[in-house]
Amino acid sequence: MEFIKEEIEDMSISEPSRIKHEDIEEQIDWMEMKPQKHELNEAEEEKQSIKTQRTKAKKPYTCTQCGTSFSLKENLKTHLRIHTGEKLFTCTQCGKRFSQASGLSYHLRVHSGEKPFKCDQCGKDFITSSHLKQHLKVHSDERPYVCSLCGKSFSLLHSFKHHQKTHNEVRDHVCCDCGKSFTTTGHLKWHQRIHTGEKPYKCSYCDKSFNQSGNLKSHERLHTGEKPYHCTQCEKSFKCKTGLKYHLLCHTGEKPFNCDKCGKKFISPSHLKQHLNVHSDERPYVCSFCGKSFSWLCHLKQHQKTHAGVRDHVCLECGKSFTASGDLKLHHRIHTGEKPYKCSYCDKSFSRSGNLKVHERVHTEEKPHHCTQCEKSFKHLSSLHTHMKICCK
Repeated sequence: MEFIKEEIEDMSISEPSRIKHEDIEEQIDWMEMKPQKHELNEAEEEKQSIKTQRTKAKKPYTCTQCGTSFSLKENLKTHLRIHTGEKLFTCTQCGKRFSQASGLSYHLRVHSGEKPFKCDQCGKDFITSSHLKQHLKVHSDERPYVCSLCGKSFSLLHSFKHHQKTHNEVRDHVCCDCGKSFTTTGHLKWHQRIHTGEKPYKCSYCDKSFNQSGNLKSHERLHTGEKPYHCTQCEKSFKCKTGLKYHLLCHTGEKPFNCDKCGKKFISPSHLKQHLNVHSDERPYVCSFCGKSFSWLCHLKQHQKTHAGVRDHVCLECGKSFTASGDLKLHHRIHTGEKPYKCSYCDKSFSRSGNLKVHERVHTEEKPHHCTQCEKSFKHLSSLHTHMKICCK
């Protein structure tokens, strides 16, 4: 019994000691892990340092002015031209100089008209891939640059910056020849060609040259017959965007350009300018057959066809021929039933803009034709002529 008791006592003494010893071992293990972790962090830092050194080894050529590094000495040499302003590559056509050969290569496309990068959404062409990339933002509907003064938004930062100048009236690009100022360097550059007479954009079909690439593109459509701008209401196509813009006014009936002498309205400023010749009494275009004179050259040419018997605009439906394409176009509407001119007051439509104008006077009660003898007014010119026969007896 004493032996058993002693054994139990021994066990009761040794158990706490064993537990305590195990705790100490765990503490030792944990203390040993701390330096291991520290050693691991040091190893990672050393690994990162080696990686950085390798990167530096891969790009050993560093610019002393801005700190940019390069893997090749030639790349550093090219980069330094940004700081020195050195431009070794010169365009033989216009004398413009570039710091890099690639810059000259892209510039030469301005003269050749080559635009190899095409937008697959609208078909617009670009000289460089970066220009195409910028353009694609237009189709994304994303306009992150918003003007705080008028709320207008832009997809491109440089377009936003140019717009802001219009509010601030900042025109910091000044022409040295005439003092005229512009908001952008591009606009100044185009303007300066007026003084220099420079026309770097040459037509590939004829000898004509232009001072803007857009003008060249529009001109070349005369040769190619391309008409990329389509009217959604009548499917008529146009060579330039402005042509479509003015054409759309035919459908709305809007004529924003007024003659201040007779009140007649016109779709475009060029039509108004032509019309003003009527009031000047100047008729420089005289028919050599009958002596009749015209204020417009196109009217003389159409008139001369009546003497020559030339009616070169033929209707494919019925064979009827006309001296002018406009007359043929109006005639075609008899076959097609097309009535593109819609009354803004009722549901009626008309094949001619003049007929629409006369009809709308029923709604407005406008009487623009005045008798000079009795001051009576009429809706129709024919009514005035009939009245004048009676009034002037």
